[in-house]
Amino acid sequence: MSDDKVQIACAHCATPNRVPEARLEDNPHCGRCGKPLFTGKPLVLDEAGFEAHAVRSELPLLVDFWATWCGPCRAMAPQFEAAAARMEPKVRLAKVDTDANRNLAARYAIRSIPTLILFRDGKELARHSGAMGTGDIIRFAYEALTQ
Repeated sequence: MSDDKVQIACAHCATPNRVPEARLEDNPHCGRCGKPLFTGKPLVLDEAGFEAHAVRSELPLLVDFWATWCGPCRAMAPQFEAAAARMEPKVRLAKVDTDANRNLAARYAIRSIPTLILFRDGKELARHSGAMGTGDIIRFAYEALTQ
């Protein structure tokens, strides 16, 4: 790791924070609200939160586009949560409810759920539709980041 600083949106207040890359594993806290930048759990994002974490944050973001009525989405939820605990602080995980955030679902042409999309610097790197286990979620993200 280098001494370069990475801009990360706070998991609690979405305030951008600059953290030395070498200190990401040291449980950094937000300069505004004082809470930990990482929670080890997927964030629940609306449109404003999505912009803060996918576009203005430099940390890769893996988003689960889902809906409450979707059985495979509910079945994958604990797997996605387990992946978040293992992947932070290298990758942030988040959930977007497609029923509550129809504009985001339309913007990213979500046609089936669950759909996982990996973003870096606001750009889509990879996409997968269908439920996956924890190991497959982690493998999907890390393989996409190394291509």
